[in-house]
Amino acid sequence: MTRKIGVIGVGHVGSTAAHYIVANGFADDLVLIDKNEEKLHADVLDFQDALSNLPFHTNIIENDYSALADADVIISAVGNIKLQDTPKVDRFVELPFTRDAVSEVAQKIKESGFHGVIIAITNPVDVITSLYQKITGLPKNQVIGTGTLLDSARMKRVVAEKFDVDPRSVSGYNLGEHGNSQFTAWSTVKVMDQPMTKLAKENNLDLDELDHDSKYGGWLVFHGKKYTSYGVATAAVRLANTVLSDAHTELPVSNFREEYGVYLSYPAIVGRQGIIKQCQLDLTDEELDKLQNSANFIKEKYQESLDALK
Repeated sequence: MTRKIGVIGVGHVGSTAAHYIVANGFADDLVLIDKNEEKLHADVLDFQDALSNLPFHTNIIENDYSALADADVIISAVGNIKLQDTPKVDRFVELPFTRDAVSEVAQKIKESGFHGVIIAITNPVDVITSLYQKITGLPKNQVIGTGTLLDSARMKRVVAEKFDVDPRSVSGYNLGEHGNSQFTAWSTVKVMDQPMTKLAKENNLDLDELDHDSKYGGWLVFHGKKYTSYGVATAAVRLANTVLSDAHTELPVSNFREEYGVYLSYPAIVGRQGIIKQCQLDLTDEELDKLQNSANFIKEKYQESLDALK
């Protein structure tokens, strides 16, 4: 059985994800779609030039929505990163652009007959994931966002630096919105299996400061090169591989939580059908309040988007 992935939007993030897929042989067929046909064609030629020096072959299909009908996964990297080049730290500055673009893309995905799993990177990702689900009509479990999978990785980097360990020695989650209302759920974080709350007291660490560094790490990257790419593309491709291999891995992704009535990031088991099972954390009252606040914010922005699209 062939493995087929679509990437829609081949800018900084989409092209990075595509390169990661091609260089590692993660797909047999890769469908690349972008409105900038000249840039897309150049990328396709560039990838094809790389194939003879790779141990894998990938069939690359260019700007053909009908080819998505039997794809396993679609990664949405639609966006306009230049809109975020403002003094204000806010992913929602892209929303007027992305909600219109995604509305058009989602309709084309629906018309293609696609019935696999959509992975949204497009910002603001929780609202955009909601729009993809509503417009395509796919089951909620088959439409997910990268959410705080990247933010949790940033948290692990920040914490790991404090203890001089590999980030993979840190476990735990950032929850809620992939944006300003997200937070590190310190009750879930461990370093080499030791609770972070205990280690913070012993080492006189300011958890609020670490939370801030985790939340705004992406903006340091953005202001240095005017876009982010490697971290989020890696998160998206990891999600795609988790789906393709039916890995049943617990990951903090944007998924629809019935108790909040909205898409937000919370750990879930991811496999071939997208969200296989939702997890339940034992959060503190303060963390539950923060999560509810984040849910309320996302819900408000989603409703505003629906109203704007009418």
